[in-house]
Amino acid sequence: MDAFYASIEQRDHPEYRGRPVVVGAGPNERGVIAAASYEARKFGIHSAMPSREAGRRCPQAVFVPVDMPRYVEASRLIGAIFHRFTPLVEPLSLDEAFLDVSGAAGLFGNGAAIARQIKDAVRAETHLTASVGVAHNMFLAKLASDLEKPDGLTIVPSDPAGIIAFLAPLPVGRLWGVGKVTRPKLEAAGFRTLGDIQRADAALLASVVGRDAAEHFKRLARGEDNRELELDGEEKSISREYTFDTDCESKDAIRAVLMDLVDDVGRQLRKAGRYAGVARLKLRWKGFETITRQRPFANPVCDDFSLRTAAEGLFDAETIDQPVRLVGFGVSRLQAEPRQQLDLFADSAGPVDAKRERLNRTVDSLRERLGDTTIGRASALSRKDGPKH
Repeated sequence: MDAFYASIEQRDHPEYRGRPVVVGAGPNERGVIAAASYEARKFGIHSAMPSREAGRRCPQAVFVPVDMPRYVEASRLIGAIFHRFTPLVEPLSLDEAFLDVSGAAGLFGNGAAIARQIKDAVRAETHLTASVGVAHNMFLAKLASDLEKPDGLTIVPSDPAGIIAFLAPLPVGRLWGVGKVTRPKLEAAGFRTLGDIQRADAALLASVVGRDAAEHFKRLARGEDNRELELDGEEKSISREYTFDTDCESKDAIRAVLMDLVDDVGRQLRKAGRYAGVARLKLRWKGFETITRQRPFANPVCDDFSLRTAAEGLFDAETIDQPVRLVGFGVSRLQAEPRQQLDLFADSAGPVDAKRERLNRTVDSLRERLGDTTIGRASALSRKDGPKH
């Protein structure tokens, strides 16, 4: 999706269209940016940027608070469109997904035809735009989807020679794993384009980035990627993810996004009438290497207090020593009852959990009746004081 959060705000507020829109903390607040419209990006504003810096760069921007439930609902509608064309969908975040449409050609045409139908359906039904990359593997499809934003459609050649020619002129920064540290090293050694990597002497490239990275970059520069989609056919978990526009190096900014995701997972968990036995943190680094960490609860829970404590514990246990592309939080081992078993001797957590659950359900009810911004957690990303101009 194109500038997803900001585009939703512009869609729902016609007076914002054509203006720089910044989603996140206000221009005079301590906090960070969650998303920026394309008009705002012209001023160098991007996600995870301190809000005060965004306000300095573009004082005339419209700053609006994050409204995660509205973004989740838009994502749900878009996901339903995807599933009309294929059941093989791997969501990466609320605004990004991989689709395997190789079995759908008989019904809908080739990949390019399906991409156009998806784009048309998204525009007609959500009044938002999507950029699509069509290719025979995940790396090429993702790379292609970023080349012609917004509202782009890029089709990668399918023959090896065509792929090599398509990739050759692209800057080396397009490779997964090449970021702020690696790119200057490669460029200083004369590797500025993917074509340079394609033609590189293996030993010379390895001397710059190491043998494993050199082999990895060589494969990607030739368009080789053998990964398969990660699918889960059963509803065994609830999770939310967020992909930063620009890889984020601020642990505070990542934590702020994580807490918003935790709160949304909590709402969805209670809405489904389920209790979670396991909390899970997901982090994807700039090179698309992904880690997951999980922790069981002593008793299954659905309250935000327990979920936040678990999420912060998992997050604080990780060393954030490189930029983060994606952060996610989820829960699994779902069940309909709040306890797996009763402790006859000591169960001090139970009554507290019950009180927290009742409090959260009351808050959920108030939000449903009076609006999502009625009650909110103080957050660097979730301001509840309305837009500022």
